[in-house]
Amino acid sequence: MLVAHAMTKLFGGVRGVDRVSFEIEQGRIVGLIGPNGAGKTTLFNLIAGAIRPTSGTLTLDGRRVDGLPPERIFRHGVGRTFQIPRPFARMTVLDNVMVGPVAQAGERFWTNWLSPGRVRVQERALHERAMHWLGFLRLEALAGQPASSLSGGQRKLLELARVLMAEPKLILLDEPAAGINPALLDLITDRIATLNRQGTTFLIIEHNMDVVMRLCDPVICMAQGRILVQGPAAVVRSDPRVIESYLGHAA
Repeated sequence: MLVAHAMTKLFGGVRGVDRVSFEIEQGRIVGLIGPNGAGKTTLFNLIAGAIRPTSGTLTLDGRRVDGLPPERIFRHGVGRTFQIPRPFARMTVLDNVMVGPVAQAGERFWTNWLSPGRVRVQERALHERAMHWLGFLRLEALAGQPASSLSGGQRKLLELARVLMAEPKLILLDEPAAGINPALLDLITDRIATLNRQGTTFLIIEHNMDVVMRLCDPVICMAQGRILVQGPAAVVRSDPRVIESYLGHAA
């Protein structure tokens, strides 16, 4: 589904990502691990279009997407969540989810005047879909509450619900397990696994190795902007280079 070839991003003289190459097969949950500063988030930003690569190529379903703006990559089927969720705090949970789909008829000023019936029909359909995903993620009871009232873990679930409204082929999850309680952790890992069984592909940045071992195959480990090793989770976790990158040579 996704092929990165020699992806490089320079920040002045610093190589945030240094000739990174990998492939993601459709239907996989791929883990992306590495110590802080390894280049994981920079790589996410390159894939999602938040920043442009200095060099290298990125191909999605056979089509080059490197350098495209984020809204174009989103339309091509790549959704993304953030390590620190970014909901519209003053909007309700339901409205936060309903903004997810692209090309909504009601977004065009003239359509609201010329085809109000079409807008109403689409709004009803979007409302039903939004409530479905809120129910799937156990947020339906909070649909009418402002997003600012949610806990950190609930905001991560809300962000995932918003992404799911766009029916993405590939979802980039940035540390979904960080800072959430065990009950929500079990819920979010279960829902990721369920979505994957239904055909959604994931690339997940995660420091919680229990989550990585439960969900991910294969796993990519980065350090200093480069890929150290990639392969099955158990093999990557026990690789001496991975252990050294996390704990230092003395370990």
